Amino acid sequence: MVHHNTRGFKLTGKLGEVMKESAEIAYSYIVSNIKQFHGDPEFFDKAFLHLHVPEGATPKDGPSAGVTMATALLSLARKRKVSRPLAMTGELTLTGQVLAVGGIREKIIAARRKRIMEVILPEANRKDFEELPDHIREGMTVHFARHYKDVEGVVFVTSH
Repeated sequence: MVHHNTRGFKLTGKLGEVMKESAEIAYSYIVSNIKQFHGDPEFFDKAFLHLHVPEGATPKDGPSAGVTMATALLSLARKRKVSRPLAMTGELTLTGQVLAVGGIREKIIAARRKRIMEVILPEANRKDFEELPDHIREGMTVHFARHYKDVEGVVFVTSH
């Protein structure tokens, strides 16, 4: 008998080991906390999700996309798009803590280049942001997150 996967999570593309682990943590965290974040509790029972990270000029690895992947999963489970230009970064733990990441300067510059002027950063990176030159910080709206609840509150601001 052929058994087809009808639920679960698959990763493909150019992902390093740390990024794969990060995606799995994001998936586990959102699945186990779906009710708390007002998502459809049956969504992950029925959904087979495929995350593909295409090969770009820069190899993708590291834990920085944890909160972003969790937000994409929550967006699907809530059937709600992120309704405005918003960038975010942060390592996510299985308990929902948001940990510091590197490259804050480069990430803020990349957001500005895409005309995204609102970002979510780990609280632990506040000093990194505050030490950036004025011309890089100017006009940016920054939210600092200690826990994924802080991220969810910013992203899905009109919900509940």
